[in-house]
Amino acid sequence: MSKVAIIGGGAAGCMAAISAAMNGHEVTIFEKNEKLGKKIFITGKGRCNFTNASPEEEHIKNTITNPKFMFSSLKRFTPEDMIDFVNNAGVPTKVERGNRAFPSSDHSSDIIKALRYYLDMYNVSIQFSTTITELSTNDSEFILKDSFNKKHCFQAVVVATGGLSYASTGSTGDGYKFATKLGHTTTKQYPSLVPLNCSDEYIKELQGLSLKNVELSLEYNNIKYKEMGEMMFTHFGVTGPLILSLSALLSGNQFDAITAHIDLKPGLDVDKLDKRILRDFDEFKNKNFGNSLGKLLPNKLIPIIIKKSEIDQYKKVNEITKDERKKLVSVIKDLPFTITGLRGYNEAVVTKGGINVKEINPKTMESKLVPNLFFVGEVLDVDALTGGFNLQIAWSSGYAAGCNIPYI
Repeated sequence: MSKVAIIGGGAAGCMAAISAAMNGHEVTIFEKNEKLGKKIFITGKGRCNFTNASPEEEHIKNTITNPKFMFSSLKRFTPEDMIDFVNNAGVPTKVERGNRAFPSSDHSSDIIKALRYYLDMYNVSIQFSTTITELSTNDSEFILKDSFNKKHCFQAVVVATGGLSYASTGSTGDGYKFATKLGHTTTKQYPSLVPLNCSDEYIKELQGLSLKNVELSLEYNNIKYKEMGEMMFTHFGVTGPLILSLSALLSGNQFDAITAHIDLKPGLDVDKLDKRILRDFDEFKNKNFGNSLGKLLPNKLIPIIIKKSEIDQYKKVNEITKDERKKLVSVIKDLPFTITGLRGYNEAVVTKGGINVKEINPKTMESKLVPNLFFVGEVLDVDALTGGFNLQIAWSSGYAAGCNIPYI
């Protein structure tokens, strides 16, 4: 048995603690907040998309940074294992579109309850409202100094402090400081899975409008993105699942302005859309053009499309020419907007960048530089797209670390 300290009581830290305790170690979690899983609690707008029920290979494909690093730990503790883990704690789950897994209750607190079930079962000690301010080591042990100026000694340490996203949940970059002091290097950090700023005037007019089943595309340098899904307009730009995934590809790139494109009717090719418009025009043949698009487009979007089509809104639909209709189709199939940058860490789901994974054993999450020191979760230079993939990185890396802590 070893005395093990887990710095951070989020997803990766809790899983590392449970895994270590299951393997017979004496485990203490140091959590700077007054409760566990503060970031889990707000994940998925409070519903907690806790994993993705796809095979591990799909998780690797959806991991943007250092995907191969996660191969071993994902094989050892799979998404299926995580769903069983939650179910066995008495929390029923469900799988929705895109294989996103949620607690059946739609309450993120149930995932935290599942973690607490195992932590209590295996007698994990938790010190709440305790910030670790220093981490050092000598030949035989690690010395942790906390915010009360108290020192703690342990034989193994798991750093699970998260990144820089949502600092209000406790992710303030502490792990990077600990790592560099102990000889590790870090890659530069950026906000990822974050809303985007836009410069187009019409964006503000669409504030609050959500679009479903649209196609978003962008080409920039070596980035090619084309996906269907949901997005939303805000007072500063755009957000929503499509936008967050795009931000993961843009994060870390320097740019002034990039044009992205929305296909508002991806299910209809140009000819089919033209025929659909003709049917609507026939139904509203005695009406003005401005009153003819209500069945095709959201009301808030109609003035923008009219303006970009350059068709007089007061023109009768039976007077609209074929060329004008062609222009209308092209606007609906390609509504451009200009991205001028990414929002900050306070709105980012995850952090891109972190502890250099070349210095970490991918099978065990143990430091290659400092024996019995482990790094798990978002503190590592690994990040993925939306859909439960980032939380599975936390679960799998935490489980791997806990299973590989030696008996000292």
